Amino acid sequence: MNCREGCGACCIAPSISTPIPGMPNGKPAGERCIHLSVELLCGLFGQPERPAVCGAFQADVEVCGSRREEAIRLLGWWEQMTAA
Repeated sequence: MNCREGCGACCIAPSISTPIPGMPNGKPAGERCIHLSVELLCGLFGQPERPAVCGAFQADVEVCGSRREEAIRLLGWWEQMTAA
């Protein structure tokens, strides 16, 4: 599955525990990454400072569902199920 352009759910729903430029403590689940544009595109895409976890994310119907709202819900659920 390819990412849906203009979705941005993976930049909002999950937490990121590693530093992000401008977010030295990462970001909590449900908080929008400061690099997510108004068009819901990653401003760090293709940049070396993009966190490895972001670059490794693979869109899949199990976590992205069939539309943006479903992706936010599913990614939020996965976040809760895997929280330490």
